Amino acid sequence: MRQLASVEGSWPWHRPSFIIPAPVKPTIIHRQSFSTSQLIFLQTPPLEYDIRFTVLHIAFDSHGFDNSEFCRKMGKKKVMLPASEVDLTTVKYVPEKIQAPHLTGVGLQLFVKLAEAPGIGSLIMEHLKNQNRVVEMLKNTVIPETPMFKPEFPLQDPEHCVSFLEEDGNPQDRVGVALNCLPHYDPMSNWSSSSNVSFRYWKIRDYAHAYRSKLTTPSVVAEHFISSMEEFDNKNPMSPLLISFNPDEVRKQATASTQRFEDGNPLSILDGIFVAIKDDIDLNHHYTKAATTWLHEVYKVEKDAVCVSRLRSCGVILVGKANMHELGLGTTGNNPNHGTTRNPHALERYTGGSSSGPAAIVASGLCSAALGTDGGGSIRIPSSLCGVVGLKTTYGRTDMRGATCGSGTVEIIGPITATVEDAILMYSAILGASPVDRISLKPDKPCLPNLSSNGSLDVLGSMRLGKYTEWFNDVSSTEISDKCEDVLNQLSIKYGCKTIEIIIPELHEMRTAHIVSIGSESLSSLNPDFENGYGSRLTYDTRTNLALFRSFSASDYVAAQRLRRRIMYYHMEIFKNVDVIVTPTTGMTAPIIPPSALAVGESNLQVSGNLMRFIIAANLLGLPAISVPVGYDKDGLPIGIQLIGRPWCEASILRLAAAIEENCSSPKKKPLQFYDILKKGH
Repeated sequence: MRQLASVEGSWPWHRPSFIIPAPVKPTIIHRQSFSTSQLIFLQTPPLEYDIRFTVLHIAFDSHGFDNSEFCRKMGKKKVMLPASEVDLTTVKYVPEKIQAPHLTGVGLQLFVKLAEAPGIGSLIMEHLKNQNRVVEMLKNTVIPETPMFKPEFPLQDPEHCVSFLEEDGNPQDRVGVALNCLPHYDPMSNWSSSSNVSFRYWKIRDYAHAYRSKLTTPSVVAEHFISSMEEFDNKNPMSPLLISFNPDEVRKQATASTQRFEDGNPLSILDGIFVAIKDDIDLNHHYTKAATTWLHEVYKVEKDAVCVSRLRSCGVILVGKANMHELGLGTTGNNPNHGTTRNPHALERYTGGSSSGPAAIVASGLCSAALGTDGGGSIRIPSSLCGVVGLKTTYGRTDMRGATCGSGTVEIIGPITATVEDAILMYSAILGASPVDRISLKPDKPCLPNLSSNGSLDVLGSMRLGKYTEWFNDVSSTEISDKCEDVLNQLSIKYGCKTIEIIIPELHEMRTAHIVSIGSESLSSLNPDFENGYGSRLTYDTRTNLALFRSFSASDYVAAQRLRRRIMYYHMEIFKNVDVIVTPTTGMTAPIIPPSALAVGESNLQVSGNLMRFIIAANLLGLPAISVPVGYDKDGLPIGIQLIGRPWCEASILRLAAAIEENCSSPKKKPLQFYDILKKGH
């Protein structure tokens, strides 16, 4: 029988006794009343996670919680000025660090037990929210704006030197238009075997050239993909890329593609290209688990997601379901259920999340592209940490039907690719708003930058780039900001781009509005499963996040949407003077994986805060954004730069991203974990 520990405390309204399940007999140090900064120590024998002491620090005052700030403001709430009346010259940037414990192993397990317990769980969450000024913002502040429950976009000026695409058209035709937008392709330079050529990823056009020239076939490459996956799966340490993978299905698709090339009738430039699908997007003949152990028991896949079906119609070889952070509720990619995917550049480090598998499988050379989802940086963060390209499109630009997150207001499907031109090709295939979004969002007609046109350089040279310097420099290492600053300087020297200083108010409020929005929407979609007992089968990291989400009220959600309208106003005012906002993608490079996190999981909201520092606006406001690799830190870890565009203006950020990739970034380094399945194939 499991041993139990009783902890008593004095509370202003009652004196409960909490029973806490413990894996071993703890030593409890406590007083009759909780006091500020009291520590509860749980001493355990040595464990395989190398944890001897788990410290749970819960700060309460003598009345049960830290209420000094709360009481001081009870009589008079803070009243915000309307956003249009805020004097930006008075705005001061204040670096913020999320206040939350770093937990793994037994400590994480115990924290979840407490967080989910009636009474004390609510107090813990209220304390965490007070520490991070969430209560102050949502409950003790009058926000004058009306709520904005999903992004609402003003009319945008047209983009120049672009080619327009038909949303209702055939995906193959859109891909054909995209192909004509790309610069001239020289197969001789791309297939050079000179030792002086630095590492480069094979592009989609390289595969197409190899197939059309009969240097190899999709079937031959498929065999090398399958053998590489088998080799990869047997490696130590374990780093699973795919949750669901059927070699025979891959062979079947490759055989059909090979036959089309033999007949001289490939469906598109994407025919025979290997693409992975994140496990929260439906792929026919595969379960959708969202990296849980149970979702497939209650959620049945009957057909491809809309975006996947568009890719399939272009001849793409869909290799399986890629690993991810469970339910997409994390930024590292940690997953005790199926194994944690490791960073191809440094196997002891995280890929970033939640699209961990998609980013890693592209960075490893096994796929030219993958589909991910992005509700809080889940495409851009792992793309930056793994040294690849990640595109988050405008909210509503792609059809979310068939994605488990499809009903939210902050999430969108997008491609992860090895190069910017491959992102353009993938984007052209998957774009197209749902019928409902076309009515409510009224999207501008999609277009692509015409990079083959002589006028493209003129458009590029006229671009105005917004930079909030104090925010831009708020990174864990100056190597990140210095590298991104160097890119801005090169854009100015080589193309004439102008960098303009901007100020973005209320960044803390933006972060608060986002966590309440994505948390409430995630919880709403999962509530029926919790009622059936599936919540207890989630990882401890996910349960920690959900405990926080459950603490948000309906009024909190409405307050968050009021903030969304304010933040949208500020950004639309900024975009009157700039075309693109530029930041580092993340505030740190890939974090180390603690050994104790592999079996049980990890909750490290401070790391999440660093990874998400520059991410939120694109999700809360539905703006397009792209992460482009620009170099490496002293440890050889990739650094990404982020470009945030005006609504519906994917062409602008893709044009700028292509220029950065071509002329403003450091030479690429070959990942430690890399497979050349194309060269093997001929």
